[in-house]
Amino acid sequence: MTQNKTKWVIATGILLTSVILLIPIFIFYPIQGTQKATSSFIRPVRTHLDHSAYFTEPFQTPQSVTKKCLECHPESARQFMKTSHWTWVGTHEEVIGNHKPMKVGKKNLLNNFCLSITDNWASCTKCHAGYGWKDESFDFSSEENVDCLSCHDWTGSYVKAGAGLPDASVDLQAVAKGVGYPRRDNCGTCHFYGGGGLAVKHGDMDDTLIYGSERDDVHMGKYDLLCVDCHRTQNHNIPGTAYSVSVTSRNGVDCIACHEGTHQDKRINTHIASLACQTCHIPKYAKKIPTKTDWDWSKAGDVSRKDDPHVYLRIKGEFIYGQDLTPEYYWFNMNVDRYLLGDLINPETVTDINKPLGGIDDPNAKIWPFKVHRAIQPYDKKFNYFLPPTTSGKGGYWSDFDWQKALTLGAKASGIPFSGEFGFTQSAMYWPLSHMVGPKENALNCDDCHGENSRMDWNALGYEQDPIDVGGRNFQLKASVERRAQ
Repeated sequence: MTQNKTKWVIATGILLTSVILLIPIFIFYPIQGTQKATSSFIRPVRTHLDHSAYFTEPFQTPQSVTKKCLECHPESARQFMKTSHWTWVGTHEEVIGNHKPMKVGKKNLLNNFCLSITDNWASCTKCHAGYGWKDESFDFSSEENVDCLSCHDWTGSYVKAGAGLPDASVDLQAVAKGVGYPRRDNCGTCHFYGGGGLAVKHGDMDDTLIYGSERDDVHMGKYDLLCVDCHRTQNHNIPGTAYSVSVTSRNGVDCIACHEGTHQDKRINTHIASLACQTCHIPKYAKKIPTKTDWDWSKAGDVSRKDDPHVYLRIKGEFIYGQDLTPEYYWFNMNVDRYLLGDLINPETVTDINKPLGGIDDPNAKIWPFKVHRAIQPYDKKFNYFLPPTTSGKGGYWSDFDWQKALTLGAKASGIPFSGEFGFTQSAMYWPLSHMVGPKENALNCDDCHGENSRMDWNALGYEQDPIDVGGRNFQLKASVERRAQ
């Protein structure tokens, strides 16, 4: 055998040996990315303009800052004033049980956290992107009342006080010089602290997202996305749906806006018709910072108890917080029923304030993960409806600790009768989860949902048993129809 032939035989042997050794690696460790959903997302490139040269004189009022901004951005205030971030109500919506479409939003709806903004404006409107909303007379048509700084501050020194006005300590000129495009901390100033504290309302949004890790949120931690990368804003309209104040998905954001909604694994694709992306990709919420899950207003006012913001506050009552929680799962067709001011309740049962709609027989519904917040709140014993108390300000519960007075003032301001007899009853609010998406390796596996240790209540979801044993959604519906026909 010649020397060249000998080298060729040796090289061939090494190659074949390498392939044989690598075969089990490819079998047991598929090439990274083969299970990934395809994505069409392209991260926008943003440039930042240093604004310091445009603000050479100190400002005496926050409105004067807005006027200066409008010299270069003349349409901005008018654009923003058309959005729900300004009006705190949406467009006309059909609300189940209501005789005509109406505009609903934070401005006119009850909740089971701080209950109502009516007659509590100055306290609640700290998070309004405007200046001076202290009562019902606020001028929503005034462009100079738009607060540009709340969404564009980059200094970290901008703090809002009562009625949405800047705190007296704020250097308005310094903040104006330091403006830029909205970052996560701008959005989080309000959305991370809704309900009166960090992570109170949103179990999937807190300040860990500002500088979070991949485990906290893969979009923000690994890919460094901003809120506005998914909530793509045009003409100051920030798309997104908060089902605490909305009843439909109008102006919403969906995963398939960036992801095409399919995986290369066919078994996973068979689940897409019945499972939201979030169901598998948000196995836990409130991963690091506890979120409020229960609030009992009936325990408020007890001077003998020590204040602890995670257990008890005299002004608000008793709380339960949870951390690293497993979601609750419900069918959801992207619409909710909504309790409206004056709707009747049965005080002997739990009232769902924003019940997700849909079921196993609804082709538009999918199983979604939810945080559910349960509360005990005041109602009128004679009229059987929830009562919105005045909490802050003169005569409010936080000042006088007198429920009779607070409910009388709140009912009058809200325009509903109060019989003078009140009690406390249970309620529930549902918060669909869309943030804190983990890396794909942490997504749910088969045995998380199927088998003895399933996190799913299959009977409550309309299945006879675990669908891996008795068939999936379509099989269950077919069997149900056949039984009814017999």
